[in-house]
Amino acid sequence: MSRQSVAKAHQKIQELSWEPAYHEPVSHYGTDYTFQKAQKKDPLKQVLRSYFPMQEEKDHRVYGASDGAIRGNMFRQVQERWLEWQKLFLSIIPLPEISAARAMPLLFRTVPNPELHNGQAIQMIDEVRHSTIQQNLKRLYMNNYIDPAGFNSSLRNFQSDYCGTIGRQFAEGFITGDAITAASIYLTIVAETAFTNTLFVAMPAEAAANGDYLLPTVFHSVQSDESRHISNGYATLLMALADEGNHQLLARDLRYAWWNNHRVVDAAIGTFIEYGTKDRRKDRESYAEMWRRWIYDDYYRSYLVPLEKYGLEIPHDLIEESWNQIWNKGYVHEVAQFFATGWLANYWRIDPMTDKDFEWFEYKYPGWYDKYGAWWENYNRLSMPNGHKPIVFEDVDYEYPHRCWTCMVPCLVREDMVMAKVDGQWRTYCHDMCRWTDEVAFRPTYQGRQTPNMGKLIGHREWETLYHGWNWADVVSDMGFVRDDGKTMVAQPHLDLNPDKMWTLDHLRKCPPLASPNVLLNEMSDDERTAFAARYVRGGPAGRAPADA
Repeated sequence: MSRQSVAKAHQKIQELSWEPAYHEPVSHYGTDYTFQKAQKKDPLKQVLRSYFPMQEEKDHRVYGASDGAIRGNMFRQVQERWLEWQKLFLSIIPLPEISAARAMPLLFRTVPNPELHNGQAIQMIDEVRHSTIQQNLKRLYMNNYIDPAGFNSSLRNFQSDYCGTIGRQFAEGFITGDAITAASIYLTIVAETAFTNTLFVAMPAEAAANGDYLLPTVFHSVQSDESRHISNGYATLLMALADEGNHQLLARDLRYAWWNNHRVVDAAIGTFIEYGTKDRRKDRESYAEMWRRWIYDDYYRSYLVPLEKYGLEIPHDLIEESWNQIWNKGYVHEVAQFFATGWLANYWRIDPMTDKDFEWFEYKYPGWYDKYGAWWENYNRLSMPNGHKPIVFEDVDYEYPHRCWTCMVPCLVREDMVMAKVDGQWRTYCHDMCRWTDEVAFRPTYQGRQTPNMGKLIGHREWETLYHGWNWADVVSDMGFVRDDGKTMVAQPHLDLNPDKMWTLDHLRKCPPLASPNVLLNEMSDDERTAFAARYVRGGPAGRAPADA
């Protein structure tokens, strides 16, 4: 099709839109935003007549590469360390894609723009396609990788895992609260415009460096659709900015959306890139360097800052604090250490770090070894069962962290932890921004304004609380993270598949019962809670007890 015929077809589609005049439509998904003065233009026109042939060609390339990977013995060359982390990543990522597809109907009734409805409908098809090719990728790994355990059950079980639940919280943010907050600001303006750069561009580069060229093929195909999604978000944002009554809500939502994306995406993708790789070339970019290039420069400085002249209040302080967390406070390293600490509650194997890894980390993050080196040496020493317990129960100067109620990533940068009593429950937060999100943003009023469509965060949001008081063997059995022999665990703190060197449920039965930090926090007296908080924020880095303890 010529570009002119596409434009004509796109215009004709708008003529077919109509609103029923014989009844008042029911608002299934509400918003507190108004669109009274908005221009109604789709900057990136797309029609199905041109869309489907393009997507068909992309699918041919994806599935052709899959066939080529099998014929070319890719699975004899790819690094095990890398593919093990894909058990977590590929279990989580299809849910955000499907949640994004589900988010588009939230906008059909709330954004009064027939042009954009066409783009949103195509985005919905995109997201379903993304989930499909990602799940097919996981199926291919499962069928051809030396250790399929974890791939075979992760789609069903990841939401029970103490890491996977964080991913579920992130994905459900696309369909939680105000329709514009969730499906536009959180999803398209922040998640897709900013963080897919590291997710679908930087991470595939790391995959290729570890001998995995299937993941880059799939995720570059995914990323090629993101320009349309970014366009949808940008057009909706400009419509919202046209009405000054929305500026207060936009400022709120951009702060919430930025911070939650940073806490979850940087935690996960930073860990995969830094701790899932065997590529330790000195000229390879660290995650911090990637973040500075892809997010700080390309998104913040090039995309967000120019929008200030239209009245958008940019959360400069939060973006600078996110960089501070990554570079100065070791956020990614703290997360990786936490994942490895709780290896027994997972469904993938976590490879110990080696001297080569230590050297690279010290080169890229000066001072890394003094903070984290001794702990990773202990992880290596305790990786094989030899009469001791898993590392979380051993004396390695690491105190198990409390969970953040909002983002569900634990309070790992200890100095930033805050507490609040909300809805009759004492809660811990990894940062004051997460407290603000729970206590201020997701409430029926905001700065004196009625915001009934925001709702609030509810449910059992702390993984440990679900299993408080359980024996660890029963926890792992209940989650389904046991191999076919009925006793050997799927998760292991090493990559050796020798049965004599693998941990079993029998090892876990000798461990203390699981204790929920939040349950214990709420059982404390006020004085005990105050003393606990004062001690907690003096801890770290690397989960160490306070020096004066």
